[in-house]
Amino acid sequence: MYELLPLPYDYDALEPSIDKHTMKVHYTKHYQWYTDKLNAAVAELGLSDQPIEQLLMDMDLVPASHRAAVRNNGGGYYNHTMFWEIMSHKGKKKSDAFHDLLETSFGSVKDFKAQFAAAAASRFGSGWAWLVLTEEWSLAITSTPNQDNPLMADSDVVGYPLLGLDVWEHAYYLHYQNRRPDYIDAWRDVVNRKEVERRYGEGKEMMQKD
Repeated sequence: MYELLPLPYDYDALEPSIDKHTMKVHYTKHYQWYTDKLNAAVAELGLSDQPIEQLLMDMDLVPASHRAAVRNNGGGYYNHTMFWEIMSHKGKKKSDAFHDLLETSFGSVKDFKAQFAAAAASRFGSGWAWLVLTEEWSLAITSTPNQDNPLMADSDVVGYPLLGLDVWEHAYYLHYQNRRPDYIDAWRDVVNRKEVERRYGEGKEMMQKD
């Protein structure tokens, strides 16, 4: 069974970027919902012990009768589990390795920020913006609709998610209303750069095994 990952900080720890009320509702309502619905779907299929990454990468192996439920709720579970971890009240702590990697891949950190913000702001409706380690071991920026993510084989960019920003309205509307660009700018202040760097190493190890 898939379990809720405890928040690594208090509900108000990311203020003013993310307010306490939004964080509490996001975690206790939305994250709980995806977890419960995913567990119900996989229990019927006998897949409760499948690693979530593998489940999402092998979506074609899920029976068509349950595929939408597993895709939507499995994506929601994975995306949010990652989302809590890649944020921190100590987010501004510098990571030299991450900084250098972004400069090599995008020309400058400023250019990376602009491209990532554009991907998040231009995603129509609900979805996510991503920094991805691709199967070719390069970095790419993309966005996905709903609770899809780059682990899924039919994504525009397939690879290992290093950084993801939730741009569903429930992630920001209580505080920012329709000002999604303001939310994107404020969110950058709480990105846990060390965790993104750790995920880069994890992604490389995973691809080497494949």
